[in-house]
Order: sequence, then structure tokens, then C-alpha cells
Amino acid sequence: MTSITRRRAELRGLWLFGCVFAAPVMALDMALPTGARETVSRTSPAGSYDLPIGSWTEAAGIPVANLEGEVRRKAWRISGAGLTTGQVLRPLREQLVSDGFDIIFDCSAQSCGGFDFRFGTEVLRAPNMYVDLSDYRFLSAKSADASQALSLLVSRDGDALFVQLIEVGPPGRTGVSVSQAASAPIPEDAGDVVAQLERTGHVVLADLDFASGAVSLGDGPVQSLDAVVAYLTANPTRQITFVGHTDATGSLEANVALSRRRAQAAQAYVVARGVPASQVAADGVGFLSPRATNLTAPGREANRRVEAVLISVQ
Repeated sequence: MTSITRRRAELRGLWLFGCVFAAPVMALDMALPTGARETVSRTSPAGSYDLPIGSWTEAAGIPVANLEGEVRRKAWRISGAGLTTGQVLRPLREQLVSDGFDIIFDCSAQSCGGFDFRFGTEVLRAPNMYVDLSDYRFLSAKSADASQALSLLVSRDGDALFVQLIEVGPPGRTGVSVSQAASAPIPEDAGDVVAQLERTGHVVLADLDFASGAVSLGDGPVQSLDAVVAYLTANPTRQITFVGHTDATGSLEANVALSRRRAQAAQAYVVARGVPASQVAADGVGFLSPRATNLTAPGREANRRVEAVLISVQ
């Protein structure tokens, strides 16, 4: 078994945790299925992380605890295990509980908030981590003395499963600094593309108008995408993902493919204008995240859209 192991160390009278691969007597050994391979490991000695502590709602967005301290981000890929996301997360949850962690929040895709939760919280960039919007599980937890908090996200891409761990547990502090807050809800009006990207991390590109079944952007300039080009050019450390959406006409599989092609059209537009490919990605969710009813023509038109999601963490 591959394992995420934490060694307990007493420092300034506190029980604090650090990620190691040894297994001393006092250890939390979180076992991953055989064949798990680490895809990324990154530590920010003085960072911050908005830990989700509840489901996304239209009125309030995602409620979060604002954590500051040493932030450790890791992800693993599990190939051909034949397991469900629940079968991977369940033993990790049980191990956390048995070691004295308090589970703050535990959800699956739709109960988390689906698309809006996935794109409202931090996810490591592909190919290190993938999230299937219809099949993911999430939990957040804290140690009994609040000196450490963490989140686990489990999802899949085809036959491969992915596990993401983000933990905050700085040595030399009396505890993690936590204040309750909520992420801003996504407004209906896209307004200024760049301003909304900075403010909410998420914007509908309202001038991308797709007919039913169409993926073409046309021949002329697209004002919202030109704004994205200027923004990414001026901010080379920023990264965004274009996410395509469809109405509910046709099968989910066909609509996911169609929505991804719409997002890729937006991606190709900005890359063709000099934006490095490393700054922009594309994905599609079909009809799983409607803005309006699919029972009317205006509602279906509103649902055919591309959104830009700011995924940078610095």
C-alpha cells in the first residue's frame, strides 16, 4: 500500500503534524490503494488556503475557513484499481477519525454543489489532478487542538482515480488562524470580464453566442476573449480554464463533448493571439450546470455558454 504518513511531533507544547514517509510509533498512516503514484507535491512555508466547510449555495457561494500558515499540496494517481471514489475516500476518512480528527464537512458531487463547488474551490492543475463533475467526493477535517486542518478530494478521469490532499499545519504557532467567511456568489451579469475574474474568479463570456449544436466563434473579434488575452498577457502567472456548457437537447455524453469543443474554441482563440498554452485550459460539463430552465427557448439559449474560471492560487 502507498501511504500518506504523518509523524506526530511535540513542538512548543502542541501536537503538530508534518508529511513524511517514515512510520514511527505515533503515526497516522493513511493508506492509498496499491499502485498509487504521487503526481505533485508542493509546500508554501507561509501560505493561505480557503478550506470549504459547507456546500455551495446560490445565495452564499461556498462557506470557507480562511487558513494561514504552512500549506502542503499533494496529489496521487491510482491506475486501474477498479474502485469507486467512495471506496477510496472511506478508509481515509476512517483513519482520520480514528486518529482524533474532527470531520468538518463531507459531501459527494451533487451534495457539494456540483460544478459550482468544483470551480469555487482549489484544485491542482491537470494532469496532476482531474475532477469528474458527476463523480467526486470531498471532505474537510481539523485536528482536535486546531493546529492542523486539511481537505481531501477524490475523483476520476476514465479508469484512473485521483486523490488531492491540501493541509495547513504550521510549526511554531499556537494554532491555525481561522475566521469564518463565505465566497462571493456568482452574479448573473458578467459585467467587466477582468474585474469579475479578479473579484469572483468566475465569469460568463456573454458575447460568445452558440446556436444549438454549434461550436464556431465566427470570424470577427470577440470582446470578452480579447479582454482575457490582455489580462493573461499582463499577468503571466495567472491561469484560467474555459468551461463549456450546453442546453439539455441530446445525450449527456454528446453534450459533454460538444461543451468541451466550445471551450476549446475559446482556448484556441486566445492562444492564437499569443497567450502561452500553459496559461489556459479547456473543459466541458454538458448540461450539468444550467443557468436557466431548459423548458423554454430563451432558457436553452442562456445555457449554451462558455465561462472563464480563474484557477491561479497566487
